[in-house]
Amino acid sequence: MISKTPTPHVHDDFTIRAMNRAEIALALDWAAAEGWNPGRNDAQCFGEADPSGFFIGTLRGQPIACISAVAYDDAFGFIGLYIVKPEFRGMGFGVRIWQHAMAYLGERNIGLDGVVAQQPNYRKSGFKLAYRNIRFQGVMAGKAHADVKEVATLPFDRLLAYDARFFPSRRPEFLAQWVGQADAIAVATVSETRITGYAVLRACREGCKVGPLFADDEQIAARLLDALAARSRSQPVSLDVPEANPSAVALAERHGMSRIFETARMYTRQVPAIELEGVFGVTTFELG
Repeated sequence: MISKTPTPHVHDDFTIRAMNRAEIALALDWAAAEGWNPGRNDAQCFGEADPSGFFIGTLRGQPIACISAVAYDDAFGFIGLYIVKPEFRGMGFGVRIWQHAMAYLGERNIGLDGVVAQQPNYRKSGFKLAYRNIRFQGVMAGKAHADVKEVATLPFDRLLAYDARFFPSRRPEFLAQWVGQADAIAVATVSETRITGYAVLRACREGCKVGPLFADDEQIAARLLDALAARSRSQPVSLDVPEANPSAVALAERHGMSRIFETARMYTRQVPAIELEGVFGVTTFELG
C-alpha cells in the first residue's frame, strides 16, 4: 500500500495540516468567492471521499491557502480546491501546499480539472492533457418520464457498481453521501433489474448543478436530464461535460444550454480506462 502521510511541513510560520470539517466549509467559501459556485452541502459530502485528504495552510495561525488531494484508493487520486487567498499570492505559499498535496498522493495516477491557462504549470508537475471539460448552463423546462425513478429505491451495491464503469475508482462513502444529501435529487433509469443511467441534481450557492450524469446512451441521458430539469424550479442548471464525448456536448446544446467555462482534465499517468462515452456530466471539478 502506498503511504498517504507526507512529512509535516512547517517553515517560517507557514504550517500545512489536514483540515477539519469546518475548514472544508471555509475552503468552499473561498471557492465561491472565486466564482466556482459550490453546492450547499459539498463540505459534508467531500469530507467522506477522504477525510485526511484536505489541507489548509496557515500563516501565523491565519488560514491563507487550501487544497484537496483525495486518495480514492491505492492507485488513483484527484487534486482540487487549490486556492491561495489573493493577498498572499506570488509569495510561494501555493507551491508549498501543492507539493504537500502531491506528496500525500504519492505514486498514484493523479487527476485534476484546472483552468486552461494553468496547463503549463501543471505540466511541470508531470500532468498531461487528456481532454477539456466544458461547463454548460441554462434554464430548462424539462419533463417527467415514467421510467425515471428515485435512486433511493435501488440497491446501493448496484448503483456503486454502475458508477464504477464511469469513474476510475469505487467511492462508496462519498457516493452514499452524495446521492442522499439534502437539497438534492438523485434519479436513475432501470431496464428490468439493470441500472442504465443515473444522475444527481444538487442545490448550489446560485442555481443548481447536475453531476454526475452517467448513462448507457444519449437517449437515456436525455430522459434523466429532462426529469431533473423539470424539478429545478426554473433555476439556472449547470452541467460539466467532457468535450471528448460529442454526444454529451450535443445533449447540452440540444437542451438550450450555453458554454460558460472550461477546464483542462489532466492526469499524471495514463487516462483512466472508464466508459467515457457514457459520461454526459462529471461529478464535480473538485473531486473528479
